[in-house]
Amino acid sequence: METMETVHTLLFVLQVLVAVGLIGIILVQHGKGADAGAAFGSGSSSTVFGSQGSGNFMTKVTTVLVVIFLSNSLFLAYLASNNMNEAPISLLDQPEIAIEQDAIEQDIPAIIEEQTEIQDSDLPSLPTE
Repeated sequence: METMETVHTLLFVLQVLVAVGLIGIILVQHGKGADAGAAFGSGSSSTVFGSQGSGNFMTKVTTVLVVIFLSNSLFLAYLASNNMNEAPISLLDQPEIAIEQDAIEQDIPAIIEEQTEIQDSDLPSLPTE
């Protein structure tokens, strides 16, 4: 059971890292409106990736990260559903807890004494219906 928790933790960490990577890659990409601005001289910043720009590289990285993210999400959901099958569905499915009757009877006089001490105090009592 401990190995499943380790696998679940590793997959969850991978999920967070891929999500952060996706956010970063998507924010770095140019929108469709950026091509119109490149015609007026602002396109020189995308020459690092060659004459085609960063579109092809960024698209492939985004696709790989999305596939990893979705497959990891499905596997995490599968693991969570298996954990839910092992847990009891209802409170009635849990084993009973045996309460000793003697322990309850010993506590009752102590509770009654505490209530009488409170009634004997100088504090005003609350109105009761």
